Amino acid sequence: MGTKDTALALLLPLTGLAVWFAVSATGTVPGYLLPSPATVGEAGLRYMFGTAGQGPYAGRFPGDLAASLARVLLGFSLAATLGIPLGICSGRLALVNRLAASIIGGLRAVPGICWLPLALIWFGIGIKTTVFLVAMAAFFPIYQNALTGARLVAPIYYQAGAMLGVSRVRGVFAILLPMAMPNIITGLRLGMGISWAYLVLGELTGVPDGLGATIMDARMLGQTDIILAGIILIAVSGRGCDRLLVLMMRLCFKSARRQL
Repeated sequence: MGTKDTALALLLPLTGLAVWFAVSATGTVPGYLLPSPATVGEAGLRYMFGTAGQGPYAGRFPGDLAASLARVLLGFSLAATLGIPLGICSGRLALVNRLAASIIGGLRAVPGICWLPLALIWFGIGIKTTVFLVAMAAFFPIYQNALTGARLVAPIYYQAGAMLGVSRVRGVFAILLPMAMPNIITGLRLGMGISWAYLVLGELTGVPDGLGATIMDARMLGQTDIILAGIILIAVSGRGCDRLLVLMMRLCFKSARRQL
């Protein structure tokens, strides 16, 4: 990323921060509703690097981050493991598409919050409920983009591969996956973003740790500064996971290096 691209990427966040400073300085919004950036920054530093006795959330961030990352990665991995193969099969095999399209299309229309009561009955409060919600949410964009990518591979490429002696099984890895890779990557990145959103939903159910759990506890205590610090840390963590996903795709797949 060049200097110009970096400046453009920072333009909107810096503008938002400047507006936040201005609103706080003028007192347009009461401090208990919108603390100043300095107050939120201090709360965030205590949360990340503080020690016991400095506050109710001091030093909890490493443990909360580890718990949230574990839930996100488990749910996202499950969604990708199921979504990519099923999406590719649905895109290339008419029978599989007919079997899966109606039920998956129907389930995709169900709001994620509707799954929460059922997940609590099935799995109770804990990691299983959160992983289930994350996997359900991430599955649909991963599946749909894999399906679309598989459909876009023209039959002529398979015919050319057959003329060169490429078997059907090898064609999946030599032709289908590389050509569908742009859509697969899009689905994975969308799924990763949605995973963080549903992570917070799962952690609002009363789990003892996690970034979403901390935000919920802070709401009960009226600590808006911790809520805002948690939101910012979730945004940064989600962005970091997205960049890590891109890096892993580049390292693992040659076709991904041409797309990212």
